[in-house]
Amino acid sequence: MIESEKSRKKTKIRNVFVTSLIAGGAAGTFVDVALFPLDTLKTRLQSSYGFSRAGGFMGLYKGICPVIIGSAPTAALFFLTYEEIKIIMQPKISVKYCTVLHMGAATFAEMQVACLIRVPVEVTKQRKQALILDKKLLDLKILYRGYWSTVLRDTPFSIVQFPLWEYLKTLYTCHIERKIHPMESAICGAISGGISAAVTTPLDVAKTRIMLANTTLLSSELKILNVLHNVYIENGFRGLFAGFAPRVIWITLGGFMFFGVYEEARVLTQTIFPMLK
Repeated sequence: MIESEKSRKKTKIRNVFVTSLIAGGAAGTFVDVALFPLDTLKTRLQSSYGFSRAGGFMGLYKGICPVIIGSAPTAALFFLTYEEIKIIMQPKISVKYCTVLHMGAATFAEMQVACLIRVPVEVTKQRKQALILDKKLLDLKILYRGYWSTVLRDTPFSIVQFPLWEYLKTLYTCHIERKIHPMESAICGAISGGISAAVTTPLDVAKTRIMLANTTLLSSELKILNVLHNVYIENGFRGLFAGFAPRVIWITLGGFMFFGVYEEARVLTQTIFPMLK
């Protein structure tokens, strides 16, 4: 009996591993490429150079190459980590602590896995989006310059988004008294994503400014609080929410598409590979 239970647990973890890699990778790439122009507009609005000097409405697909390369592994590894933590920890904790589990799983997945790939991709992408021409290849120190600002943006973002997504799905499932469909999960993802994007915009502004800063500036000159203070001095409260509209629209649409594609890809993967059911 114990051996049978262990076997089922190993099979479940293996299934999560495969479906998370495929579904997460497919969803991440699809959304990032489809909504890339909104991301470019957001970056240019947040740039210290000003919207027009950073490119305005021209060349909205500048910087797409790093995204095509980095989106799939970033999303796949995030969901792999997030889902496996849930699988391992859920049987060990009370149902009333599920929200805490979802917050912890999302935080760990962001800090320890996703950001290690996302940060150099973001630095390269955003500098191209803002039409910053680096005369030489960026070294490792510059590529990871925005690591902590990205962590401080994405961690609260995930702490809000994923528990809210899980909560909305659970609430809706109880209301309709059946298993939730991928489209309905996507709507929950859009709502949770839009709310998360709105409240974390100032942190996103700081991250963008740090990643776009001159390569000669020292890290001590690019502390998050100093950057936010300078933005406030320059442009007031409005400056802290630069790019708010394209960011919220981008992530709301992205949440709908991402979670929809993710759930559909999971179903498709399990259909193609019946042993994963």
